[in-house]
Amino acid sequence: MSAVERSLLLLPFFILICVSSFSQEKQQDSTKIEKLEEVLVKAVRVNATSPITHSNITKEKLAKRNLGQDIPILLNFLPSVVSTSDAGAGVGYTGIRVRGVSAQSTNITINGIPYNDAESLSTFWVNLGDFTSSVESLQLQRGVGTSTNGSGAFGASINILTDVIAEKANGEISNSFGSFNTRKHTLKFSTGKFNKHFEIAGRLSQIKSDGYIDRATSNLKSYFLQASYVDENTLIKGLVFGGHEITYQAWNGIDAETLANNRTFNTSGMYTDNEGNIQFYDNEVDNYKQDHYQLHFNERINNNWSTNIGLNYTFGRGYFEQYKEDQGFDDYDFEAIEIGGETINTTDLIRRRWLDNDFYVLNANANYKNDKIDLIFGASYSSYDGDHFGEVIWAQYASDSQIRDRYYNGNGKKKDFSIFAKTTFLISKKVSLYGDLQIRFVDYKTTGFTSDRINLKVDETYNFFNPKAGITYKANDKNSFYFSYARANREPSRSDFESNINIKPEELNDFELGWRRTTNKFNINANAYYMLYNEQLALTGNIDDTGTPIRTNSGKSYRLGIEVEANIQISNKLVLQPNFTISSNKNKEIDGELLNLGKTNLSFSPKVIAANAFIFQPNKNLQFSFLSKYVGEQFMGNTDSKVSKLDSYFVNDFNMTYEIKSNSIFKTIIISGLVNNVFNKKYVSNGYYFTYDDTWSVPGEVTTIEGAGYYPQATTNFLLGVTLKF
Repeated sequence: MSAVERSLLLLPFFILICVSSFSQEKQQDSTKIEKLEEVLVKAVRVNATSPITHSNITKEKLAKRNLGQDIPILLNFLPSVVSTSDAGAGVGYTGIRVRGVSAQSTNITINGIPYNDAESLSTFWVNLGDFTSSVESLQLQRGVGTSTNGSGAFGASINILTDVIAEKANGEISNSFGSFNTRKHTLKFSTGKFNKHFEIAGRLSQIKSDGYIDRATSNLKSYFLQASYVDENTLIKGLVFGGHEITYQAWNGIDAETLANNRTFNTSGMYTDNEGNIQFYDNEVDNYKQDHYQLHFNERINNNWSTNIGLNYTFGRGYFEQYKEDQGFDDYDFEAIEIGGETINTTDLIRRRWLDNDFYVLNANANYKNDKIDLIFGASYSSYDGDHFGEVIWAQYASDSQIRDRYYNGNGKKKDFSIFAKTTFLISKKVSLYGDLQIRFVDYKTTGFTSDRINLKVDETYNFFNPKAGITYKANDKNSFYFSYARANREPSRSDFESNINIKPEELNDFELGWRRTTNKFNINANAYYMLYNEQLALTGNIDDTGTPIRTNSGKSYRLGIEVEANIQISNKLVLQPNFTISSNKNKEIDGELLNLGKTNLSFSPKVIAANAFIFQPNKNLQFSFLSKYVGEQFMGNTDSKVSKLDSYFVNDFNMTYEIKSNSIFKTIIISGLVNNVFNKKYVSNGYYFTYDDTWSVPGEVTTIEGAGYYPQATTNFLLGVTLKF
């Protein structure tokens, strides 16, 4: 262990000593102090008056549609959000884009611990099936947002707080069933507080679905267990959670002709048998396990000072399996063989591409708060070590290979250290200032070969300075205005380096101007944003052979838009919740192998995104919701090619919940129903675009060929669930 690493391990204890030296006698007035569990996420969250654009979602809101679909799908109706599903029905591999920014640029934390994969920068919600059932609340910040832990937020961040301690013992059995043989089974329990200080709680879940797309099955098993100790000033919480997913691959998409004639067709696993018949390999799956171990220690020194230390270890391992035809021996280190005088140097085979990684995190924060100032400062350190390797588990002609031989081996190591200080200072009853400074150091090294057997040698160190500042003006009890500026820098991912070893980090300057109005029956949040990029790692539209989006530096680009969301109480029984985004998202110039095309639209960035919810509640136990979503047309590439255009779509869902109070063994029975895509719209929410040079069709001429792939979403489908609480 280096001197730096030893110092980092001692840092939280140093903070505690410093803070204790300023402390006075502990206070017992719980009405003056915030909940201890909120300290877990305070370092990465903002409050209602902050000059940061954000939306909050509570456990209760999530529960109404929590029937098996992933978190990105449940967030689909928030401002500027576009969600998508490989399997088409919201179960399995799902993704989210905010303001047109890819999931790779959206920072995710769970209790302040980074969840994005350190190398790919992506978030794989499929590894945590039914995690919604263990979420207490979440906050979506749009734009750069506040300083956070892990890879920088480059358009949005989602920070999640898991279940808080229950005062009383309780249990819950939840089951749901629906279209495409989808079913979810959840068992939860809590001991409640015993001996006035302790609680143990847990969850077991399984979600299965055949998927809307052919063979796009999902089998998601997950668990969540926490043990807590709490008194008036101390919270110690240990958590273990994770999942095991087996998902049939559906990341290839389909072409335009297939979309028109057979939109559920899935090319994954397709091969030709010895008689020339088309077959599908039955185990073309992604098989991955991920376990998270977290330990949190929160101490309230007094009404002014509090501290938080968070430790995390994540263990991930798994593979995806593929049947491949006519593979060259050279690609797998096989030696050519002779059979009956014929030289054999190609074979059909089944391969597995593995990931095996360890991820360690240490967070340490301290908070000082009085009537004028709210100061948070701290540090985060993480270490990632990931192995990438491939095995051939069967081959028609195996040459001289041995079982478990690896045909490629690679490794990635990444260390991430950041320190930050952020403060809100109340100048007067009307004016508050916000400041946030972060310094982040990233060291990333790779050795060995990629899955394409290309030697990948990366040895990069990045030093990022990310300042943020803002002002909030409270005009009166109903109206407030804010303005903020934030800078973000972000390193490339492993797949970015695989595409271009000379890839550059990206920089974003984000300006936000907002208005908030709050009354008893009408709330509105409106903001304008200008996001100015330098060398943005924009989606090219193309994907690699694992469905990962390929990105490239796009020079100068910007996103300029207006977001509005409102909550309108029309009557005691009817609420209207509309939101919309109108934006312009442009590359100023694209240089490179194509041509300088001048100003073009940024990929996957629709000009208009809108949503609405009609919520009708005839009594306190019954609620109906009609949910609508419009996404304007968008390009899947950065060249404004008509081939790359995705059509706009407008879809509507219907949600119902009915709660029955009971004096029997079950205290509450909740019946939930969800009809997705009520009007049976055939739409596509995601896809990819590619070009290549054709040099053989016409001798001596080079023709650029364009193509596109599509991920169709499910037509009308439903989910029905029953939750028994006791």
